Amino acid sequence: MKRWGLLLLRVSTGWLLVMWGLDKFADVEHGQRVAETFYLGIGSQAIVQNVFGGLEILLGALVVLGLWRKRAYPVAFVVLLITALAVWRSIIDPWGWVLEGSQVLFYPSIIILAGAMVLWGTMDEDEMTLDARLG
Repeated sequence: MKRWGLLLLRVSTGWLLVMWGLDKFADVEHGQRVAETFYLGIGSQAIVQNVFGGLEILLGALVVLGLWRKRAYPVAFVVLLITALAVWRSIIDPWGWVLEGSQVLFYPSIIILAGAMVLWGTMDEDEMTLDARLG
């Protein structure tokens, strides 16, 4: 059960990063709005969106494949931590009862962050990766 659970967690977490990266190419304006709304406008330029998108796709692919995990997992954790921090209101008060700007749909950001922590912390136990296959 654990090996399949880690596989599913790894593939789903990595694929989320791939989808976020692809979105920065498919709908640059969406990425710019996200940067403006949640990241103080940092990286809202179209070229920066494309660079970030490419890096996210690469990072997500590394996570999905389980390749270069000792480097990819900590980076993925930091990316997902930054995302969780950007939507902290939705994590603390998902329904916006106290904090304005909350959205219940962003609550899973903390779950995704926890998943990244589990992947990083159990990296040596995940046998179904390219790293494990390559030795």
